[in-house]
Amino acid sequence: MTEKRRTREELKRERELQKKKQKKPASSWIKRIIITILIIGVVGLLGGAGLFAYYASSAPELDEELLKDPISSEFYDKNGELFAKIGAEDRKYVEYDDIPQEMIDAILATEDSRFFDHFGLDIWRLGSAVIANVTQGFGAQGASTITQQVVKNSFLSNDKKLKRKAQEAWLAIQLEKHYSKEEIFEMYFNKVLMSGRVYGFGTAAEYFFGKELDELELDEMALLAGIPQSPNNYNPFKNPDRAKARRDLVLDLMVQHEKISEEQAAEAKKVEIASRVLPEEERQTVTGTKYDAFLDVVLEELEENGDGEALAEGIKVYTTLDPNAQSVVENIMNDSENFPTEDIQSGVSVIDTKTGEIRAIGGGRNYGAERGWNYADDLKDRQPGSTMKPLLDYGPAIENLKWSTGQTIVDEKMTYSNSDKVITNWDNKYLGTMTVREALYQSRNVPAVKTLQEVGTDAAKEFISKLGIETEDVYESDAIGGGAIYMSPIQMAAAYAAFGNNGIYNEPTTIKEVEYRDGSKKSYKSQPEVAMSDYTAYMVTDILRDVLSDKPGASGSAAAVPGLDIAGKTGTTNYSPEDFDKFNLPSSSVPDSWFAGYTTNYSIAIWSGYSQRSEPITTWDERRLPQRLFKSIMSQISDDVETSDFKKPNSVVEATIEVGTNPLQLASEYTPNELRRTELFVKGTEPSQVSEKYEEIELDAPTKLQAKYNEEGSTVDLTWDFKAPKGNEDLDVSFEVSMTVDQEQPVVVNTTSDKQLQIPNIEPGRNYTFSVVAVSDDIRSEPATVSIFIENKIEEPEVEKPENPNNGNNGDGNENNDNGNGNGNGNGNDNSNGNGNGDDGDLDDWFGPGKDGENNGDNGGEDVSEDGNGEIEAPTVPTDPTETPE
Repeated sequence: MTEKRRTREELKRERELQKKKQKKPASSWIKRIIITILIIGVVGLLGGAGLFAYYASSAPELDEELLKDPISSEFYDKNGELFAKIGAEDRKYVEYDDIPQEMIDAILATEDSRFFDHFGLDIWRLGSAVIANVTQGFGAQGASTITQQVVKNSFLSNDKKLKRKAQEAWLAIQLEKHYSKEEIFEMYFNKVLMSGRVYGFGTAAEYFFGKELDELELDEMALLAGIPQSPNNYNPFKNPDRAKARRDLVLDLMVQHEKISEEQAAEAKKVEIASRVLPEEERQTVTGTKYDAFLDVVLEELEENGDGEALAEGIKVYTTLDPNAQSVVENIMNDSENFPTEDIQSGVSVIDTKTGEIRAIGGGRNYGAERGWNYADDLKDRQPGSTMKPLLDYGPAIENLKWSTGQTIVDEKMTYSNSDKVITNWDNKYLGTMTVREALYQSRNVPAVKTLQEVGTDAAKEFISKLGIETEDVYESDAIGGGAIYMSPIQMAAAYAAFGNNGIYNEPTTIKEVEYRDGSKKSYKSQPEVAMSDYTAYMVTDILRDVLSDKPGASGSAAAVPGLDIAGKTGTTNYSPEDFDKFNLPSSSVPDSWFAGYTTNYSIAIWSGYSQRSEPITTWDERRLPQRLFKSIMSQISDDVETSDFKKPNSVVEATIEVGTNPLQLASEYTPNELRRTELFVKGTEPSQVSEKYEEIELDAPTKLQAKYNEEGSTVDLTWDFKAPKGNEDLDVSFEVSMTVDQEQPVVVNTTSDKQLQIPNIEPGRNYTFSVVAVSDDIRSEPATVSIFIENKIEEPEVEKPENPNNGNNGDGNENNDNGNGNGNGNGNDNSNGNGNGDDGDLDDWFGPGKDGENNGDNGGEDVSEDGNGEIEAPTVPTDPTETPE
């Protein structure tokens, strides 16, 4: 028992001892943690140092020529052919001693305030960047000094990989060992990219201000110092507002680093950018290349994707340029014969419908290198007008509400919601009930606003966001392109291309791939995204085909190209009443005219107007300019290129509906032709019920048909009555009148809505039959007929009676023409001697000539009167002149 007890006590003591061992003081744990961190740090430091040494050993050697001179970048078209090299030309080199001190202060305050103190790397700036990269992700913030930027732009690729950063740091330290601070600053000053094709601050001073460096004011130097961070975004020609904001930030940094006073900064901020930069007509263009307008868009895209600085490194850029299409666009844009006025401008974008790749750019008329404003790309402050209707109104309606192209809508006087502003159409008319097809291809405003109201602004906003159009809000005025949404021709062409690409949207791009100096590559190819259903794309396209048709009211017929299946939309913006007063404009004035159209190969958007919005378009010739340019460009770039027609997908069906039915119903066999439409439906939504509004109508024949001959005018007057069918008293009825002459074929002589008709040119001696048929569309009545024979009536002669019928001797009949002297006695005996060989006057018309045409005395005494008293009585029935007299 005692042994067991001791054993239990021993076990108890062992457990207590173990518990004490587990309860070590906290300080021992802290020591362990610190030791562990130190061990990891040492290992990491050794490993990092080893990796750094490995990367540094593979860094390129310093080359003074590369350090001082920019390296040209190369640009290739879609066929792999070189078309431009930029970077080493037109550069003004400035020695350090010739750089104004304020210019140096502005650059250092902005780019590297401790430049003259560090050894190539700024440890404090590096620490801040490390924290940012840990909290926000690698590459969130850079710590490059001016020395590092010189190294990077001369030897390394423009990425943020660890190897490149290690090599950059190593070479920066080496550069500081071999060159003075002043020499390094001079390299940076002359090498840095200042705009798409402008390198160095000295060149930029002349380019933007037309001045030498020593002529610059403080605000101008601050503006230049701010440009290198984003050359295109801070280009004062293109983006004066952004340039001003950046300039003001540089001035604040100069105050912060005690380079200037707050008063100096405030005074410099008052200066407007426009008052400093050269006006457009005085700007000196840099050396031009082929296809300058296209190249400007490439440079813009490089900067937007973080490769702007890489231009100074000598990169190769493989673009989407089609040199044939670009040449066509430039030839048309540079021909003054194609433009109605000397100053009107245009911007053109040609995009591949299937891929979104930009094939050609028309930046403006006679566009040169760095003109400062590319109307195809930089035009982002002009409203799109009615080209917005398919994008914001009818596309979303078909997509979300599955509307048919035959959906009916009423064009009538209305106002915007919560507003008393009346919505008007271009012709100041309202056309009543119509299909959405008619409303869109005729570009009616009221139906467009009603359609957006039905869709809802949220759904419409979501729809256009998938087409590359971003906006904070959608307003009802945006339905007709007069709100807060602005677009460039590039954006518009890409959005319309989705309709021609079965609903697939591709972000527009000018670049396929960029190859850096180290051989690495970066793809720019956009990823296709489904923006809408294929039925939406096709049904909108089918309506937009009608825009270019010869249908009444079609707004874009001037853009049609024979033989090409094209869909498109016109657009015109308006001035506000305040604008008309402010600019003193004619009533016909508009600021912008658009046309966007596409085939299965190309999507083209064109804007036309004047550089200043206050200068108006006033004629129809100016308004139709985008259509004419479109036709010329599309026809030429499509020549000898196979262009397939738009293909109807299986999700779309056709049905013939009766316009005005709600919900839509199929047309019956009695629906009038003017109300029958064959329209498109999303499969499964087509109507099955047949309209019963119109029943079979029978028209009774006209009644009381009469024909009256008018001898004086040789006409026949027809009159008749007609009674419309019961219940259809307002039926539109006309009357078809036919005429048959003798046994000839009947001929339709007229169609009238009256119940009478006069038939001219009636000939005597012929038999006429007239028939009248009541007609309403395809419905015809039985004919009502009437016949009339027109007699060939012969005029009766006037016969002069003797003054004394009882005594023929009192009548002296001397006929000078036939030398006959007749003496009658009144008893019926003719004692006259008649020697007459000529015309015996009117009596021959009735009795005919004597034998052998002579009237001899031998037979002249015969009594031709019935009563034998010598009186002559005309016959009551005339002799037919066609018969031979007996």
